[in-house]
Amino acid sequence: MTTTLYYAPGACSFVPHMAMEAIAAATGAAFEFKSIKLHKNEQNSAEYLALNPNGQVPLLVVDGQPLTQIVAICEYLDLQYPQAHLLPTAAASRAQAISTLAWMNNTAHPTFTHVFMPHKFTDDADAQAKIRATAAVQFRGHLERIQGWLDCAQPWLGGAQPSFVDAYALTLLRWGGFAGIDPESLPALKAFVERLMQQAPVAAAMAREGIAMNTYKPPKA
Repeated sequence: MTTTLYYAPGACSFVPHMAMEAIAAATGAAFEFKSIKLHKNEQNSAEYLALNPNGQVPLLVVDGQPLTQIVAICEYLDLQYPQAHLLPTAAASRAQAISTLAWMNNTAHPTFTHVFMPHKFTDDADAQAKIRATAAVQFRGHLERIQGWLDCAQPWLGGAQPSFVDAYALTLLRWGGFAGIDPESLPALKAFVERLMQQAPVAAAMAREGIAMNTYKPPKA
């Protein structure tokens, strides 16, 4: 079986990317990884759109069959490789983990899109600035919510070992820097993510993507 993940460095595709590194370590499974450079508009190439008409990442291709949408990809990976324990096995705990993952993808993630790409919603420069400012405040609230969950982490948000949820938490905090959010202002979440980064699958995925954690730049005086 040939399984290929199409990812973009620093994008939400980091979530299945990290998971596939964990699967490889747990099972010996071999995967292929292909980088899609969003800044070069490679997601809208004819070749890529033939696989994913949405023009997005992540995209998982298994024996020539494409699968889109991050929640579906994560569930597939867990079902295909249960040895990696990327989601809980108990029904209630599993449903809660998927619920959290879906919230990260359908609420926190789109909020950041309004910060990073307000031009997608209006071509008016003043309106773009207002969209960006409002969304940045909302996005900080989402990060604070994630930080609030850490008191119940066991020892990770997804359970006994790093999971999809933890990888998404890292991704969202990293994006926070682009939204003008200093990670130092979220000390518990920052410490959690730094501990997560010490895990081999996380470090391997970050190395392949060539990304660093701290994207925050203090405002100029």
